[in-house]
Amino acid sequence: MQKGSTSTTYRRIRQLFREIFDNDEMEISDDMSAKDVPGWDSLAQVKLVIGLEEEFGIKFTTHEVAQMSCVGDLRKTLACKGIPL
Repeated sequence: MQKGSTSTTYRRIRQLFREIFDNDEMEISDDMSAKDVPGWDSLAQVKLVIGLEEEFGIKFTTHEVAQMSCVGDLRKTLACKGIPL
């Protein structure tokens, strides 16, 4: 996601990250991964997956979840499910 881009999908994902990591100022980028975010452990990953499924009314496969190693991967997976970026 380029800086300054504020698609509805991006804002919804960012809000979910802010809620899960309890940081109202958190910004996300496509290359951001668990190593970049304190507290992004396996439990936070599960919360992200469930939160995204609920937010967008979709279900991820185990394979899809395993392939998501950064925010960009997450967004690409959403796009493959018909969620506009």
